Amino acid sequence: MTDELFREDAYLKTCDAKVVKINDLGGIILDRTVFYPTGGGQPGDSGKINDIDIATTVTDRDTGEIVHVPAEGQKLPDVGADVTATIDWEKRYLHMRMHSGLHLLCAAVPCGVTGGQIGAVKSRLDFDIEDMTLDKEEITNKINEFQQGNHDLSSSWITDDEMDANPELVRTMSVKPPRKGGRVRLMHVGENVDLQPCGGTHVKNTSEIGRLRVSKIENKGKRNRRVNIVFDE
Repeated sequence: MTDELFREDAYLKTCDAKVVKINDLGGIILDRTVFYPTGGGQPGDSGKINDIDIATTVTDRDTGEIVHVPAEGQKLPDVGADVTATIDWEKRYLHMRMHSGLHLLCAAVPCGVTGGQIGAVKSRLDFDIEDMTLDKEEITNKINEFQQGNHDLSSSWITDDEMDANPELVRTMSVKPPRKGGRVRLMHVGENVDLQPCGGTHVKNTSEIGRLRVSKIENKGKRNRRVNIVFDE
């Protein structure tokens, strides 16, 4: 399996790698990569492998392989070739800031999460609010209070058994925790701001996120509310 360098260091922008496979659809599989594959609401990275434009990165549902998807019309490398993989860092960093911002949103809204999506400009989480009422200004203030607290973000791993024994850690009701080789990655925000399973890429400190604003709260059903956030810059 591909060595997922982005799991341990989300700030890596490039790496040397070897092409181990070209799949039936022309996707490139490397022995190691800095490219994050689509998952957990976070878009897959784009960038370059040598001079080959990579449009997105996905995980093959059947094999579990990380597949770098070339843009149309690209000349594919040979299997066994040594290459350099480089992500579109500007876009990735926006996704990192937004993803970390959504964890602050989770901390500000104490409800189960029924869905979500991360974007470079706007992101959202859907909440099962039960009988709560959500206020845009109040949530915005809470998020930015967390953001300005200069909280460190870090990750750790627990076993599948430990995860199963602590179901209260799971905030996302519609998606199973990201399990990898018998273990689950936990994302910590500060001492006690937020803690939940997450396989995505994040900034190192909440100060990097920047100010955020709740741009809209949408009614998506009797108990479901969609909270959209944007950078307030």
